[in-house]
Amino acid sequence: MEAPASRKPDLNGDEMIMSEKLALTDDILMKIEKPERYIGNEVNSVVKDRSRVKLRFAMCFPDVYEIGMSHLGIQILYDMFNSMEDVWCERVYSPWVDLDAVMREQHIPLFALESQDPIKEFDFLGITLQYEMCYTNILQVLDLAQIPINAVDRGEDCPIVIGGGPCAYNPEPLADFFDIFYIGEGETRYHDLLSLYKECKGLGRVEFLRRAAKLPGLYVPRFYDVRYKEDGTIERFYPLEEGIPAVIQKEIVMDVSDTYYPTKPVIPFIKVTQDRLVLEIQRGCIRGCRFCQAGQLYRPVRERDLETLKKYALEMLETTGYEEISLSSLSSSDYSRLPELVDFLIEECSKRHVNISLPSLRIDAFSLDVMSKVQDVKKSSLTFAPEAGSQRLRNVINKGLTEEDILKGAALAFEGGWSRVKLYFMLGLPTETPEDIRGIAELSNKIAATYFDTVPKERRAGGRVQIVASTSFFVPKPFTPFQWAGQCTKEDFLDKAYQTRTAMSEQLNQKSIKYNWHEADASVMEGVLARGDRRLCQVIRKVYEKGGFYDAWGEYYDNDRWLEALAECGLSADFYAHRERPLDEILPWDFIDCGVTKEFLKREWEKAKREEVSENCRQKCQGCGAAKFGGGICFQAKGE
Repeated sequence: MEAPASRKPDLNGDEMIMSEKLALTDDILMKIEKPERYIGNEVNSVVKDRSRVKLRFAMCFPDVYEIGMSHLGIQILYDMFNSMEDVWCERVYSPWVDLDAVMREQHIPLFALESQDPIKEFDFLGITLQYEMCYTNILQVLDLAQIPINAVDRGEDCPIVIGGGPCAYNPEPLADFFDIFYIGEGETRYHDLLSLYKECKGLGRVEFLRRAAKLPGLYVPRFYDVRYKEDGTIERFYPLEEGIPAVIQKEIVMDVSDTYYPTKPVIPFIKVTQDRLVLEIQRGCIRGCRFCQAGQLYRPVRERDLETLKKYALEMLETTGYEEISLSSLSSSDYSRLPELVDFLIEECSKRHVNISLPSLRIDAFSLDVMSKVQDVKKSSLTFAPEAGSQRLRNVINKGLTEEDILKGAALAFEGGWSRVKLYFMLGLPTETPEDIRGIAELSNKIAATYFDTVPKERRAGGRVQIVASTSFFVPKPFTPFQWAGQCTKEDFLDKAYQTRTAMSEQLNQKSIKYNWHEADASVMEGVLARGDRRLCQVIRKVYEKGGFYDAWGEYYDNDRWLEALAECGLSADFYAHRERPLDEILPWDFIDCGVTKEFLKREWEKAKREEVSENCRQKCQGCGAAKFGGGICFQAKGE
């Protein structure tokens, strides 16, 4: 991990952070990389009087500070909790490996940034679950916090450990470690949960959890059990007590304009992964790509009001010193008021010399026109995500993008002055053939050729176009039409990457094309964890006990450690990742209602096999089930 340039805090007088207030002494801080990760006191961080709060909540991102500080969800919940007068929410992240060693050696308990108090003294520890390969870091956090790793071993003096985020939609591989899982968007149910906690003071931990299990959107694993068949599949998943719901429906905010938003986000002392302002313009996506979990989980699409976004942008520009603002969305091009918003931001940001970033744009004339407005001087690289090399396979995944669209978009981009293009593809998609793989190289070559056909010699920057084609390996995820698909083995993935690289070398414009691919080992293990059941809890714990954490970082991932742990538990990657699952199999996450019905996902899986495309939500309602929440794009599509 390269050390980003530090942005030192300007502290003096009462603002000076003294070492005696820290959980870490000066000699420790001088020995570790980037002590700014741990000292707190950043601009806009919240410090409250302990004597005036009734409840303390530690919000954790189980990865290094630079990653966690870039996550909008935590900023939203941090702002929401701290808006409550009697609640103090603080932040905690996974200590990097250097400090981890020191804390273990010197028995220093994991602490919160704002107060430097031990996490074990808090009422709640909330952990966001953003990606599967951070699961061992969750055990690191619990272990360093001196909180028993298994939930059933925690006493009355331990925090309630609650998990949320996209991976909570299959919580079973982590069921042993969490007291509660929050399913859905965090703005709706936490008030009820915290009120219940205060009401249950003196009644005991288990009684509080029993009552919490009856709140909408909350899953408490200790009150459920699972029975397996001889072949290892699930025979039955059921609640253990009367009154405990058999199905958990996700929580969702329908009016995203009238909810919490951090207009005074915490400003880190050091450069983080997303070192910019983030303006969330909408939630959900109309596109329906069959591989995309987020596109299913966050349905229906809900747009933020234009005037609300203008207000947020102005407030954040005043309360921060960022030099860039980014519009956050699964598909920014689909926000209906994007032209007006961009025009407003251009006017306001130009006064302040602030750049505008527009990720997740489609490849079309409208998007490129918008990009031209915000990059009228310096043309940075454009990112296209065809996902598949052939039209046949793009139809299978319901990408809704033709080769003509891609090449026309590339031509418009080159005419507009861009000469660097990043292309993202996936290898190992369902029904993929060698012709589909070769199509990745051929499409990359056609885009390069489009540059030479479009741009006259005298206008070519540096003489040639720069095409960077990257392939990741497909991982089937819960609540997608591909949740039943088998995943490729490591050997299959590497063979596909070799085929792609060979095909790239045979292209006429291969000197203009650079090819990258991801690690295969970790992709397979991600697939195991993504669709796993609660028997994987023992595997994750064994990997951690063998020294595994920071598995999301290539330099610390050890595939042999995972394979050994699986074997020791009598489990295999073949069972969880590589087999195609029958449509009537009970899946570990079937007890969760994400709003999209299983019948819809089955229809889309069958359509994928037939290479049929489904229209997007604005063109035609596909009957996914999300209309039951009321409002959103579902009702616009129906003309209601």
